[in-house]
Amino acid sequence: MDEIVTEVNVLKKRFWTKKKFLFLLLFLLFLMFRSIVLEPFRIPTGSMTPTLKIGDFIIVNKMAYGLKLPFSDFYSDPIYITKPGNPQRGDVIVFKFPQDPKINYIKRVVGLPGDKIEIKKKVIYINGKKVKTTKVPSKEFLVDIDEKYKNQNLSFYKSQIGKHLHFIQQDEDNYLKVDYRKKQVPKGNYFVMGDNRDGSYDSRFWGFVPHKYIKGKAFLVWFSMVLPFGNKKFKFRPQRIFSPIK
Repeated sequence: MDEIVTEVNVLKKRFWTKKKFLFLLLFLLFLMFRSIVLEPFRIPTGSMTPTLKIGDFIIVNKMAYGLKLPFSDFYSDPIYITKPGNPQRGDVIVFKFPQDPKINYIKRVVGLPGDKIEIKKKVIYINGKKVKTTKVPSKEFLVDIDEKYKNQNLSFYKSQIGKHLHFIQQDEDNYLKVDYRKKQVPKGNYFVMGDNRDGSYDSRFWGFVPHKYIKGKAFLVWFSMVLPFGNKKFKFRPQRIFSPIK
């Protein structure tokens, strides 16, 4: 009888050992998938409104600009398994903030390596050519505007950067950064801006984004909800679920 009990205990131990091993293996595979394929992020600020709203949950394609060795970009520069690709003008990217790589930022690529970027009275010029912008009615954007922007004098524009047709917003009462002296984007770097042009801390203030700091391309909003913390009101946006990021 004692031998039977002992054998049962041994089998139980083996079963739980295998189960733990399987769980750890699956967890490792999940981390690897998140590290090199797709990674979720949450939008905490309004720097990319109206394209992205506070409370949006997005998916980033980590393979958009090359396949990386798993976990290689956690604490150092990424190691690419394939030849690194380059972001295109107009892509929305997630990257490590150059002044503090522990923080992730999301912005739109405006200038590629070698481009000459200039801003005159909030109008962008790339290599001497004016970026196409057309003013559009504000009504549809103001319906779901974030609380912090409701009292601002906002105007909205349709803008074309590269192949990306998207919308931007400007505060007509904000004159903090209306001009940007012409500068050439260094090799291996990118000039980025938020679509909320007067509410974005971006390349106009702190400089360029090195390619090695780019984590991937944002391509999908998979969920959108604001929780009632602090002075924020609960908001659920079902209409934004599975919306492509343009």
